[in-house]
Amino acid sequence: MENRFPGHRHDRSPADPAPRQTAEHDRELAMAEMYAECGLLRELAESVDVRLDDTVDSLTALDQLLPRWRDDPQVSQWLGTDAGLYLGTVIRRQVPDARWQLAADGRPLMVLGTGFELDATAIGRDWAEQGAPQLAAVYRAASDG
Repeated sequence: MENRFPGHRHDRSPADPAPRQTAEHDRELAMAEMYAECGLLRELAESVDVRLDDTVDSLTALDQLLPRWRDDPQVSQWLGTDAGLYLGTVIRRQVPDARWQLAADGRPLMVLGTGFELDATAIGRDWAEQGAPQLAAVYRAASDG
């Protein structure tokens, strides 16, 4: 009787990693699109004629706003989160190889091409509550590598 089992096939190449990389890329694009919305920040910016055009100039304009939102801690926290997401959006769109990634606890992190991670929402909340660090300064540091 003939054995039809061909044995182990060592000539097979490993599974193609492209589908996994494509899925990760698609997920990062979806995160980037969602994070770019920043509804409360865009509403505030529009009310004071600041144009959010994903440039360092728009970050500088935000840094120069009078912080009237600090009177309401809840608004300050939400606005800070939006400011951090907007900062990350500008970095992602302007700094080569920057990308969004979720931390183990679900926080959105901006990962630079060097591997350095920025907790964008924490930076934004500090900016909204204390005025520091300035958003434009964080962008400049990120763009310098």
